[in-house]
Amino acid sequence: MRILCTNDDGIHAPGLKVVEEIARALSDDVWVVAPELDQSGVSHSLSLNDPLRLREVGPQHFAVRGTPTDCIIMGARHILAPKLPDLVLSGVNKGRNVAEDVVYSGTIAGALEGTILGLPSFALSQEFSVETREKPLWDTALKFAPGILRKVIAAGVPKNTVVNVNFPACAPEEVRGVRVTRQGTRNLGFLKVDQRRDGRGNPYFWIGFERTALMDTPAEGTDLAALADRYVSVTPLRLDRTDEAFSQVLTETLK
Repeated sequence: MRILCTNDDGIHAPGLKVVEEIARALSDDVWVVAPELDQSGVSHSLSLNDPLRLREVGPQHFAVRGTPTDCIIMGARHILAPKLPDLVLSGVNKGRNVAEDVVYSGTIAGALEGTILGLPSFALSQEFSVETREKPLWDTALKFAPGILRKVIAAGVPKNTVVNVNFPACAPEEVRGVRVTRQGTRNLGFLKVDQRRDGRGNPYFWIGFERTALMDTPAEGTDLAALADRYVSVTPLRLDRTDEAFSQVLTETLK
């Protein structure tokens, strides 16, 4: 099995080494194509107006000056062509990718691009706490990911589905199990705009997150609830975002 790995934290991110180790638990034919620089939060952006620079970092390891989407396209269509990979792994992200994160996340986008190319694709993320922010508990992802991947692959991943896997911010022995979840929703106030001033007195802004808004009790059955209860969250996300129920309403309304 040929596996293509990417991330959005960049070619030198610790989580990329973790996803490669996970991949090597499944196969010896592992390729890494990751962004040259941190691309967190770029979502599913594609570089159309800027050239892509490709750098060989080592055997079967490449850096692309572009987005995670660019990396999957370059890996599948250029570096590995004509033999496509059999599996795409994106991550392991430093920090969870749940709820609204799935819209913003470059990690999710890398897996989505694999799905667009018709490949079974997984997004992998390791949650951290205030205490483990500087040193996420990567061993949790390392322990649980290979088994989860094997079982999901054996079950068969639908062509239009990406599998989003999040590991809780606790040691492997503290994980209570695995839950299949749905995408949760955060408090709408979780995003904030932080205004500051530079040395010349000119204003500039950071987009950040309100921690108090992130602490709301999550709905049962969601990715947020699973992580809060120390379960690994496995969420299948559809590539087709059509709202079928509202489509029926519109069909009647627009007759």
